[in-house]
Amino acid sequence: MDEQLPSRKAPGLCSLRCGLCLLLLVCNVVMMSQRMCLSLTMVAMLNSTDAHHSPNTSTKDLLDNVKNPRYNWSPQIQGVMLSSISYGMLIVNIPVGYLSGIYSIRKMVSCALIFSSLSSLLIPLAADAGEMPLIACRVAQGLSQGTVSIAQHMIWVKWAPALERGRLTSLSTSGIMLGPFVALITTGFICQTLGWPIAFYIFGACGCALGLFWFVLFYDDPKDHPCISIDEKEFITSSLTEQVSSSGQPLPIKAMFKSLPVWAISLGCFAFSWTNHVLFLYSPMFISSKLHVNMTENGLLSALPYLFSWLLGILAGQMADLFLSRNVLRVLTVRKLFTALGLLLPALFGTCLCFLSSGFYSTIVFLILANATVAFCIVGAFINPLDIAPRYYGFLKGVTVLIGMTGGLTSSTLAGLILNRDPESSWSKIFSLMAAINVISLTFYLIFAKAEIQDWAKESQHTRL
Repeated sequence: MDEQLPSRKAPGLCSLRCGLCLLLLVCNVVMMSQRMCLSLTMVAMLNSTDAHHSPNTSTKDLLDNVKNPRYNWSPQIQGVMLSSISYGMLIVNIPVGYLSGIYSIRKMVSCALIFSSLSSLLIPLAADAGEMPLIACRVAQGLSQGTVSIAQHMIWVKWAPALERGRLTSLSTSGIMLGPFVALITTGFICQTLGWPIAFYIFGACGCALGLFWFVLFYDDPKDHPCISIDEKEFITSSLTEQVSSSGQPLPIKAMFKSLPVWAISLGCFAFSWTNHVLFLYSPMFISSKLHVNMTENGLLSALPYLFSWLLGILAGQMADLFLSRNVLRVLTVRKLFTALGLLLPALFGTCLCFLSSGFYSTIVFLILANATVAFCIVGAFINPLDIAPRYYGFLKGVTVLIGMTGGLTSSTLAGLILNRDPESSWSKIFSLMAAINVISLTFYLIFAKAEIQDWAKESQHTRL
């Protein structure tokens, strides 16, 4: 990770690898829009009273009920619905991490995007059929999106020069933050004008088209791409000549699970996922309960934090690569610094959100800061597996994300239970628990994290020429 770039550089902004990075960003935007859509439409889907069943219901209300069907779901069921996508993602993390090192990333990502989009198209019908069909659709969507989330990281093993990994990874994965912004800013308007089912149809159709688009434009290896320039091909391949391959090598599973750096990364991902899911899934409900705004305003206010998170994620990648390329900081220092910022700052601002925000503007400011600063983790613990075991990056990423996703699954489900039992003081409990999880996980990460290739990842090396 400390090697210098070759003296001859391929163009940056006009390069094919940058174009593919932007394409992957758009894939993440659409995928996350599909995932986030339910968080805001949930507000429109819920029936807080049974007034629309009374004989005095107006024609306007009846038409609105046709456009926006409503259901009687408890906060506990809402929490299960919102978190059920994580169940699917949990199942596929390790298998996809292993298979992504063997099979075509091109086919895996394309098929997964299309299946996720088909699940999105079926959600309105599933909601009418009942709670379990909707949960099943979300689980299926999780299976597909989990495949994309893990497999996409293997792209940069072959496409990213060593000192560009931070910026390419942060730019492509910044779609995870930009997606909620797009979903929230458009879904509120769609719900009020066209009805909430249309939101799922729009994002589902876009995802199907994008899955086909990805299959046409992406190639697994830069050497096989028909549109890449000779200079860029030589630049990428020369920068990766010393990268070892795990092809045909047994996985050192026992050594991995004994490795403290692996557990440090896993706990960092656990805290990241816990924080991200609480803020990601429950921001619209928090705004609705605290600020009492309408659907369109809720969408706009919920979207603002993700716009800043997207911008901060891109900035973090540029900063990390700048520190490394100019030898300002060591790789390990960069990973620990950005992980600390990505876990401590959301904990701080989340606490302020509950105890120091008394007005409209202070609430929005703290909510934006809490959401945005999570993005620092992208160039911290999030990319750390590539430092310690590039040969087994896909599998190791699947393992760490699997452990991390249990945090998201637990936090979103637990938040629903807390809201169901104690609505008055529920938000302070949710954010205080989030802060405690972040501090404990960060402490472990700062003590045990490493950035050099581990001994178990060096054995029986085969150099790829």
